Amino acid sequence: MSNSADLNKEPFEVASMFDGVAKRYDFMNDLLSLGQTKAWRKKATAIIAPKSGMKILDIAAGTGSSSRPLADAGAYVVPADFSQGMLDAGKKRHPDLPFTLADALNLPFEADEFDVTTISFGLRNTQDTHKALQEALRVTKPGGRLVVVEFSHPTNKVFRTIYMKYLMGLLPKVARKFSSNPDAYIYLAESIQAWPNQVQLAEKISAAGWSKVAWQDFTFGIVATHIAYKDEK
Repeated sequence: MSNSADLNKEPFEVASMFDGVAKRYDFMNDLLSLGQTKAWRKKATAIIAPKSGMKILDIAAGTGSSSRPLADAGAYVVPADFSQGMLDAGKKRHPDLPFTLADALNLPFEADEFDVTTISFGLRNTQDTHKALQEALRVTKPGGRLVVVEFSHPTNKVFRTIYMKYLMGLLPKVARKFSSNPDAYIYLAESIQAWPNQVQLAEKISAAGWSKVAWQDFTFGIVATHIAYKDEK
């Protein structure tokens, strides 16, 4: 039986799927993004602008690749994920970070606790996007920010066609060669295709109660980073 989830995104299935790919997840991400993952994370870190005294919640942090540069810049970062396998792999790599088992739909944190709440390549895998965005809003301080880094839709029509052919054609072949659980990456490719475009995601973020929603495209829109603010009380 393959270890994959379907697009209904049952939490147990998704968590189990990520448990199964945890050890090689970062390697596969670099491979499947043609080496762009580190560049995207660097840009996202610059947008977050971490500094000493800042408290950041990194939802769907996985093995901590997105949390590490935030902590290195002096911020207090809580890497949270609902895959125990991801957390275990992260703790081995970054024993100084406070990895926390957490469901994005029911975060184990107080209201108004974080200056910035961020989620990189994880919002797409939640069962209820609206609820996840509302939970992120709840735990963020008034005046604080949301930073969502997620695969999106290339803005150039020709490039979008080429990219989607790569995604659904080459990606599964590469995954079968290098991954012990290629079905997990086929799920990821399908979830990217089904994900809202930049404007649609901005509308979802606004509908969840966030303000001043904007976004920045990376690599022709393969990835978009959405930024929003929680209103002051």
